[in-house]
Formats: sequence, structure tokens, C-alpha cells
Amino acid sequence: MRPARGILLIVLAVTVFSLMSAFVKAAGRVPAGEAVFFRSACALPIILIWLASRGDLKHGLHTQNYRGHIYRSVAGTLAMGLGFAGLKFLPLPEVTALRFITPILIVIFAAILLGERIRMVRLAAVLAGLVGVLIILWPRLDAGFAGAGRRELIGAGMVLASAGFAAFAQIAIKSMAGIEKTAAIVFYFSMTSMVLSLFSLPFGWVWPVGMEWFYLIGAGVVGGVGQILLTSSYRFADASTLAPFTYVSMIWSLLIGYFAFGEVPTWAMLAGAALIILSGVAIVFRERQLGLARTAMRNVTKPR
Repeated sequence: MRPARGILLIVLAVTVFSLMSAFVKAAGRVPAGEAVFFRSACALPIILIWLASRGDLKHGLHTQNYRGHIYRSVAGTLAMGLGFAGLKFLPLPEVTALRFITPILIVIFAAILLGERIRMVRLAAVLAGLVGVLIILWPRLDAGFAGAGRRELIGAGMVLASAGFAAFAQIAIKSMAGIEKTAAIVFYFSMTSMVLSLFSLPFGWVWPVGMEWFYLIGAGVVGGVGQILLTSSYRFADASTLAPFTYVSMIWSLLIGYFAFGEVPTWAMLAGAALIILSGVAIVFRERQLGLARTAMRNVTKPR
């Protein structure tokens, strides 16, 4: 393990993913489904070149769990599409903050779907994270469903649904851990999301003009690079070490939102985001403690 390199790679990954979100938001009138297509199609050649350079293009794409890939890919595509759609309704920092609820939802869904126990520390973190979401949404709820408030609430619902599907995707990846190679997970997701995005074609795709081409192709290219950086980071450090550094994306979202789109964060958004981030970090460290405890128990009970 080389944690310093892993941390550098994860920081670079969340940086380019923030840039990808900015490109999608800047594309303005382009529907979310069309943005998903460009994100997947333009990223695919980069991913294939990366897999070929690692020697994973042939044997690394072999799979015995097609159902697992389908679950992961469908959930991941819905998460991406809903997240892109939410960018049309909400400021970039707010979308990023609401998406941070994904680790909290993973705990809830893992308890429901996998039968995992939620102990006191994680339960408190989950409740605190949900309070953080409520703080962010409160000004929207207070404004009601009239005019712009309705659009913003719809956008918030899309982003929260995106976080939910992202949690399902992560659980599917977790279930394939140790069975399916990372190369296969990355490749089949990109292929599936590209195909699934075509089903949104009848719902109003537009022909890109001018800078829209740059934003859409740029989103795909940097998205592919981000996927490679993210995947590579886990070769040098474990997930519990890297997870806190994903919150660097909040800093980038605040800067990009302010300077590129003139989005000034509210105190409610900042307070709610801080609470969600603290909850996520608490869950990560608790998971790490439980993992160390399980490892120690196995070492104690291991026959000698």
C-alpha cells in the first residue's frame, strides 16, 4: 500500500468529476439523458485504452455475474441521469452536498437488503445526516410549491433519488467484490449506461451547437479520466483511508459554482453540508473500526 499516492489520485478524481458536473450544467438546454450518452460514449475509448495498457482488455472483461453487472449498471445509470437532471434545477454546491448522503443511504439499504446491523454510532450518524438534508431543504420547503420553489423541490427530489440509486450501485459493487474484476465493472457500466441513455431519445434530445459540443465531449473525457483515477486510487490505499478525501469535491463545487455560475451558497446549505459530511466521515471511521475488529477476531480464532 502507498496511501499518499492513493490520496493524491482520489483528490484528482473528485476534482475532475466536479469539472464534469460543471460541464453538464453549462450544457444548459441539453437533456440529462443525452448528457449521459455523451458522458458514457466519450469516456469509453479512454477506458478501453486504459484497460489495454494494463493488459485487462481480454481476460479482465470476463464475467460470471451478468445479473450483478445489470443491477449495478442500471442503478448507476439512473443515479447519473437523475444527478445530471438535478443540475438543471439547483446550484452546483447544493447538488454536491445532497449527493453526500449516499454513504448514509448505503448503511440504511445494507441493513434492509443485506441484513447488516446498525449499531448506535452509525445510527446516530445516519440520523445526523438526515437532519443535514432537512436543513438544506428547509428553505425550499418553506417556499412551498409555487413558482421557482416547485422547480427547486423537484430538482432536490431528483438529486436525492440519484443518491439513492448510487447507494444501490455501491451495494451491488460490494456484492461483487472479490468475484468480479474492477476492469469488468468499469467497462460494463460504461457500455450499459451508453445503451440505456438511448431510451431517453424520444423525450427531447437536441442537436448540440457551439460550445455545447465542447461541454458534452469534455464531460465524457474528464468523466473517463476521473473513473480511471478513482479506480487506480484503490490500488494504493483502502477505501476507509480514501473516503474522507472525496469531500474535497465540496470545495471545488463551491468555487466553480461561485465563479462560473454566480451561485452564492446559503448558510443553510453550508450548515447542512457540514453535518452530512461529518456524518459520512463518522460512518467511514466506524466501518474501519469494525473492519479492524473483525480482522483481529479472525486472527485470534485462527487455528495455529
